[in-house]
Amino acid sequence: MSCTYAYRFRFVTIGDTGVGKSCLLLQFTDNRFWEVRNLTFGVEYGVRVITVDGKNTKLQIWDTAGHEAFRCITRSYYRGNAACLLVYDITRRETFNHLASWLDAMQHASARMTIILIGNKCDLSHRRVVSYQEGKQFAKEHGLLFMEASAKTAHNVEKAFILAARTVYEKIEDGVINLSDEWNFYMAIMEYT
Repeated sequence: MSCTYAYRFRFVTIGDTGVGKSCLLLQFTDNRFWEVRNLTFGVEYGVRVITVDGKNTKLQIWDTAGHEAFRCITRSYYRGNAACLLVYDITRRETFNHLASWLDAMQHASARMTIILIGNKCDLSHRRVVSYQEGKQFAKEHGLLFMEASAKTAHNVEKAFILAARTVYEKIEDGVINLSDEWNFYMAIMEYT
């Protein structure tokens, strides 16, 4: 099956091990949730075509491993991305505390890359240790978009990916991102897959 699209945006997911990056990706691309999920080793990949402002937009999403041993591998995936989903688990304080180090690791990414902070597992609000306000404040201090989501219930999953894609698209429309000056992660021509 071939699909025509106007834009291709590369996304990357980052965050500690076990925060639900792979489950967010699977929920977005396949409308599925794995109750028991093996940890990601290295990098996994997913694709979905969405519509942004009436234009088909292909999202290529690289799902990176959160384990410290893989950070040197996944750093190479930060370059050339239109957007990043920085994910933490609202039930595990240490995953929130590590957010600043994840941002530091992205020093080689484009300054124009859209970053959305995702507080995952909001379906477990009875086990919450990181408040919504803390996540929102961290995002504000670092110039990030913010949303809480649940890969299990699909709450805000699609909305988060679409918000990130729409923000990238608006940066292109507003001239913040010049397609001819950027790496090839934005394809402003009609292509076929």
